[in-house]
Amino acid sequence: MDENFEEPLEEDAAALEPEVTYTIHELVVEEGEQGIRLDGWLGRRSPGGLSRGRLHGLICDCLVTVDGVLASARHPTAVGQRVVVKIPPAKREGAPEPEEVQFEVVYEDADIAVVNKPAGLVVHPATGHATGTLVNGLLHRFTDLGGINGIGRPGIVHRLDKDTSGLMVVAKNDAAMLGLQKAFHETAVEKIYWALTHGAPASPAGTIRSLMGRCTRDRKRHTVLEEGGRPAVTHYAVKDVKAGVAWLEVRIETGRTHQIRVHCAHAGFAIVGDPWYGWRLRDKAVVDCPERQMLHAVRLGFTHPITGEGLMFERMPPADMADLMARLGFAT
Repeated sequence: MDENFEEPLEEDAAALEPEVTYTIHELVVEEGEQGIRLDGWLGRRSPGGLSRGRLHGLICDCLVTVDGVLASARHPTAVGQRVVVKIPPAKREGAPEPEEVQFEVVYEDADIAVVNKPAGLVVHPATGHATGTLVNGLLHRFTDLGGINGIGRPGIVHRLDKDTSGLMVVAKNDAAMLGLQKAFHETAVEKIYWALTHGAPASPAGTIRSLMGRCTRDRKRHTVLEEGGRPAVTHYAVKDVKAGVAWLEVRIETGRTHQIRVHCAHAGFAIVGDPWYGWRLRDKAVVDCPERQMLHAVRLGFTHPITGEGLMFERMPPADMADLMARLGFAT
């Protein structure tokens, strides 16, 4: 469906980044090195002189491949495997500075914090957004985050797009980080979103399953693929429909970049206001439509990585989405 996409109404953080020149390290697993976790094996080899923690972060950032395929930190090595590590330029390696950034802390204890990220806030520093990110604010609010998950993304377990609002969990120490990463990897985290879409699905509830990856014609966008890519699973249920706009409750099993936005557009009900995967002409039919995707992470549930307690958090959408829902007549 990419041929139907219009140019974005506004650029997002990724679109502002120039081409990045990476330092490439190619390594081969030798006899006697098999059966070792990938992050531990890389820590022994230390390509580029990087620490195990930093290398683990590169794996999480999809910058490490094994025989040409992305692998998890726990992937066991095998003799002869070719491991490629892409290291970003040094200017992206510096530690972010603490800054006062506005966001709500929903919950906090010694191990984790749950925050409500406002729309428009980039999660972590990148080219074009070196300051004023959620990470800068986290370092100001939680002074003991240190280098958890690498110095560039301390405490960050998962992400939301810049213009998607809602709940995120943050790790405050290494033990919590490892526990939460395991939970996300095993899809043991409940992630519920509200989305407003142009038109409703044919059925009141359903599941979208596909492979997803970068669009070959525009590497800044992601798309559904016939082959290759990574599996993506999105469940949805229609809560109400008003004036040709559907209010969906969406649950994702996987966390691919732009997953909900891509899946909804691919299935024929693009998210209202989405500058990348929506349709501008349809947005004009919605009175005072905000120029950002109407997508909000409304509920987040998981098991506490240290205490084992079951936790569930909810936060209603911010004013722009709430106002649009009220104008359309949705009763929240």
